[in-house]
Amino acid sequence: MSETKTVADRNLALELVRVTEAAALAASLWVGKGDKNAADGAAVEAMRRAFDSVAIDGTVVIGEGEMDEAPMLFIGEKVGLYAKTGGGVLADIAVDPLEGTTLTAKGGPNAMAVVALANRGGFLHAPDVYMDKIAIGPGYPEGIVDLDRTPGENLEALAKAKGVPVGELTVCTLDRDRHKDIIKACRAAGARLMLIPDGDVFGVVACAQPETGVDMYLGWGGAPEGVLAAAALRCIGGQMQGRLIFEDEGQVVRAREMGIEDPHRKYSMTEMASGEVMFAATGVTSGPMLRGVRLYPGGAVTHSIVMRSKSGTVRYVEGRHNFKLKPI
Repeated sequence: MSETKTVADRNLALELVRVTEAAALAASLWVGKGDKNAADGAAVEAMRRAFDSVAIDGTVVIGEGEMDEAPMLFIGEKVGLYAKTGGGVLADIAVDPLEGTTLTAKGGPNAMAVVALANRGGFLHAPDVYMDKIAIGPGYPEGIVDLDRTPGENLEALAKAKGVPVGELTVCTLDRDRHKDIIKACRAAGARLMLIPDGDVFGVVACAQPETGVDMYLGWGGAPEGVLAAAALRCIGGQMQGRLIFEDEGQVVRAREMGIEDPHRKYSMTEMASGEVMFAATGVTSGPMLRGVRLYPGGAVTHSIVMRSKSGTVRYVEGRHNFKLKPI
């Protein structure tokens, strides 16, 4: 039995990277081939197998999204070396084996494999509905931005804290018709926009990475992806709020069954991801945050990020994989 008892153990960090590497490598074989479900299915199965060697007794609480009608690592699924016998870390797991299925199918940027780990009970059990989100990077007074304020008000507050005009701020949001009012308000305030086709885990995490040029994330995205993004910000710093969006009464009923008592509640970052948290991601296709998988005859190179909330350490890992010794 492993002596590890919490996800604070740094030895788990590299194990998580191996899990996201496996999913990214499998998905990379489908880049640009127009079949998002095949890409997602390959990532799911590779991630599931990779978890078998990780010294945890893990339960998936944020699983593969059902909106895409794709194969899943389903909510409640047990994974890890000790899933059947007990022992090791009792962990809750949030996964998106392939964030950006359509991006992968079309060969677009920013697709990645993502995993977060928390001690049991550490993640909000978010149903697969939309979540309204706002996020910024670290270094600002708590509450400087708020979901209940207008985009213009939030931009003015952030610009003042940064000591720059609003015109120097960049807001990231998904390029969707539902965001036309957000886009209009941000442009009216004078801010720049980064409109992304998919992948709002990237959009949120980008706020905390200066090299991406993103200052704020706004808009509706998947609630499971919101929890994953909150886990990442817990590790690297930043602020985030989220509120679940329900489109019919059936979704509200399902949420209550998952323990959501107040469907209108505004969640803080620490309410979505609490306690000790780890986050890992490996690029499938390249973007500002991660390079994509680079395949060559007999092998590949992967680029990953891994973070721990306990230390605040962020590590980038380049992996060189020899398919003669370990095929995909």
